[in-house]
Amino acid sequence: MLFQTIVIGGGPSGIMAAISASQNGQSVLLLEKKKGLGRKLKISGGGRCNVTNNLPHAEIINHIPGNGKFLYSPFSLFDNQSIIQFFEERGLELKEEDHGRMFPVTNRSQDVLDVLVKTLTSQHVTIYEESKVTNIETHEDIFTVTLDDGSQYKSKSVIIATGGTSVPHTGSTGDGYRFAKSLGHSITELFPTEVPITSNEQFIRQQTLKGLSLKNVGLSVLKKNGKKRVNHTMDMIFTHFGISGPAALRCSQFVYKEQKYQKKQEIHMQIDAFPSLNEEALKQHIMKRLQQEPDKIIKNSLKGLIEERYLHFMLQTSEIDLNTTYHHLSTHQITTLVQNLKAFTFTVNGTLSLEKAFVTGGGVSIKEITPTTMESKLTPHLFLCGEVLDIHGYTGGYNITSALVTGYVAGYYAGLV
Repeated sequence: MLFQTIVIGGGPSGIMAAISASQNGQSVLLLEKKKGLGRKLKISGGGRCNVTNNLPHAEIINHIPGNGKFLYSPFSLFDNQSIIQFFEERGLELKEEDHGRMFPVTNRSQDVLDVLVKTLTSQHVTIYEESKVTNIETHEDIFTVTLDDGSQYKSKSVIIATGGTSVPHTGSTGDGYRFAKSLGHSITELFPTEVPITSNEQFIRQQTLKGLSLKNVGLSVLKKNGKKRVNHTMDMIFTHFGISGPAALRCSQFVYKEQKYQKKQEIHMQIDAFPSLNEEALKQHIMKRLQQEPDKIIKNSLKGLIEERYLHFMLQTSEIDLNTTYHHLSTHQITTLVQNLKAFTFTVNGTLSLEKAFVTGGGVSIKEITPTTMESKLTPHLFLCGEVLDIHGYTGGYNITSALVTGYVAGYYAGLV
């Protein structure tokens, strides 16, 4: 049998591509090498599945620092609002949470997957699980896809939707890069994004702050000249190997980029514990508290200013005895404390591995893909979508938006070949 389209990869992008390609009765085969579709989707958003983001296009693209502008073209056919409509029309109500994140009201990723699988079934998509593709060839406008058991399937178009190399236990092990390369494509360097950051600082090695969370702080990656390459104001947490939490995850790809740019292992980062106050305002606030109780020991008179362990760490870093009083403080010590609270600078030496990352940076070069159709510029009737492409965003529904949108567009045009 000759299929209209073969989709390789049963993640969010591949499923949406198969749905889109089959919507007018076209014959579609979906191949997934593992047992069960949507394995990564099921664990996303802490098992609740952040299906998309409700922000305007420009803001979504700002949250996709890895080639987000490429998505302006696909958005003209299918966008974040289309994703919301897709699920709600099929009976899955969504709700909006902070920063535009959209979740199913049931808080169950399984419900998202059920809608997708039900749509595949209703549109008669042939689904083969535990079917590992080993080779894709094209001859006279017909593709031959070979599985590891030797079986072969033919189609007019092929969609590679195999994901990246992050979270490999879900099946994302980079097969798509090999397929794309064999069909003439180039792969940009792969690196981990949305991943915890490592540090060899003494306070990290000694686990001084291990397990401590800081709320709504400004975390920055610094350039060689000390200026900020990027800054994110969110929560963060100190770990036994470095830092993690939303702010750190967002900064991680810039640690990689800065290391590459500066050609050195150790990069400086900075924490601003009071991003809404300037130095002078913070100094006045601290002075007022100290002057109100000049005989009280410092660690008690400043209690509640910030998390206690961080306060003690800041006092020690500023060479202030925790048990001294305001009377024994010099102006220089107070100034140093304020500077540390506003710009505590420390070194980091990289991130955890790509396997530990939730998103892969790099991938098939987007210069070789037509953005309006997701078709390869090098191999006719080959389409690519999702994380196999060199597109990556922050967590918050941005990567899945990119996956579903590029999947839909790839499927739509593959179905017309």
